[in-house]
Amino acid sequence: RFQACVYFASVFQAMSCGIHYLSSVFMAVTPNFVCGFPGNVSSVLFHNSSASSIEDIWTLWTSTENYIVVQLENGEIWELDQCSRSKREVSLDLAYEYKGNKSVFPCSDGFLYDDTKWKSTVVTQWDLVCDREWLAKLIQPTFMLGVLIGAVIFGDIADRLGRQRVIWFTSAGQFVFGIAVAFTFDYYSFVIVRFLLAMVSSGYLVVAFVYVTEFVGIKARTWASMHVHAFFAMGIMVVALVGFLVRTWWVYQIFLSIATLPFVLCCWMLPETPFWLLSEERYEDAQKVIDTMARWNKVSTPCKVSELCSVQQDDLDSGRTGDDDTSSTKKHSILDLFCNWQIARRTITVWLIWFTGSLGYYVFSLSSVSLGGNEYLNLFLIGAVELPCYIIACVAMDKLGRRNTLIPFLILSALICVLIMFIPQDFNILIILANMAGKFSIGVAFGLIYLYTAELYPTIVRSLAVGSGSMMCRVGSVVAPFCVYLRSVWIFMPLVATVYFLQLLVGIMALLSGILTIMLPETLGKPLTNTLEEATEMGRNKKSCSEKTPPVHSGAALEKIEMFGQERVTIDK
Repeated sequence: RFQACVYFASVFQAMSCGIHYLSSVFMAVTPNFVCGFPGNVSSVLFHNSSASSIEDIWTLWTSTENYIVVQLENGEIWELDQCSRSKREVSLDLAYEYKGNKSVFPCSDGFLYDDTKWKSTVVTQWDLVCDREWLAKLIQPTFMLGVLIGAVIFGDIADRLGRQRVIWFTSAGQFVFGIAVAFTFDYYSFVIVRFLLAMVSSGYLVVAFVYVTEFVGIKARTWASMHVHAFFAMGIMVVALVGFLVRTWWVYQIFLSIATLPFVLCCWMLPETPFWLLSEERYEDAQKVIDTMARWNKVSTPCKVSELCSVQQDDLDSGRTGDDDTSSTKKHSILDLFCNWQIARRTITVWLIWFTGSLGYYVFSLSSVSLGGNEYLNLFLIGAVELPCYIIACVAMDKLGRRNTLIPFLILSALICVLIMFIPQDFNILIILANMAGKFSIGVAFGLIYLYTAELYPTIVRSLAVGSGSMMCRVGSVVAPFCVYLRSVWIFMPLVATVYFLQLLVGIMALLSGILTIMLPETLGKPLTNTLEEATEMGRNKKSCSEKTPPVHSGAALEKIEMFGQERVTIDK
């Protein structure tokens, strides 16, 4: 009961991460637009159709190369393009085609936007079009840059100050910064606040994985960890639903931020994990958490830390007043992820899988926008299609193991990327099916690596390992949008070539990642390690990263605490 309450309370907030990660899909959309005109319009002409206002013309707009002809009340006739406007020198009859002299002017009177779908977006709010279009394209990459930095910073802070404090701060930060985004007064303040929102969202997601992993026992760890992704996908579906119902960007942002307010009000009740408390030698605090678990789970005889760890009370006292240079009190950094060849090779492989999973996820997602139809339904389905993906991944991870599930899905992703490149463009249905299969396979690998990373590293650097992996993941998500924008800065690379380039890149990296994964150790059914020495031994390497630690830090002993309240543990004295 205790673990279930902690788990569902923690993963509920993961929905807000999915919400904020994808909110710019509708918030930063660019509608149809043309240059504004100086004066009051009397009639509007678009090809062979005439109207009294430009709002009546938007339903006929089919291409950005079109222009609108308007006649003002003073008799002037203007041709309105998207980034310029022309005044006809001879104003006789109102006709769409005109071969006479024209004077070209910039859009000094602003722009006119199509508000049939969206009443207001950040693009229409601050005119992020034409020569300011690049500012709109920076909205998502700068957010992902904040995600990248937040993953490392909060992952390290969680290892130093504890998971509980980071959970509190990042949860409150998501709500505060989410609301603040809606009240920003210009583009630059908007980007800065969203950057801070990205940092706390990423920090929460990274630490939440570690948090639930350390509270949930071996039997449920796979399903519990993987379905954090399911709540993230539910956040994507919430974005689609709110986007369909609310068409003003700042109201839309407020509704998205309020969605997870209940968790912010109760997150202060979440306890610290016994794993982290014992790694910091805070035995009394760890005992209090264990006693609370016992009361919630109705266990009549609470376990004692001293019994679980097979040490005497005087050993605990000496541990509190021991030397400051012991490995348990040593402050760890990202360099500890490269402390010997075994751990360094593991770190490089894990980072590559994170990067490949993120880049592949965005490549297949970008390909899915060509499906057409209702964009709100498409986004909803993009989130919904991930749910069966994680169920299949959980079954495979429990039956085959983490490594044996990761390898085939990475290689399958590589094969699908190559296959898509050879499918003729006329076979639309086959291309769609191949893209969905690719997104499914890379989704399994992408979802699995969170749990696998947490199990591959010890408690003292676990949050740092997951955080640094998430950093590499966000490098991929930052790179992907810029690769898509190659078409706008390099005219010799058409959209099809851009997609093929990305798929080839993902295919090569997925194949390389799949091969390197063979050298990783299997973690299925094994207790979480607590020291770098134990993590190294799990890789069958005798070389140690740190000195021998007291028995109290044994990963097996900590695993007994993790399982406490779910199973009775027999301790051999």
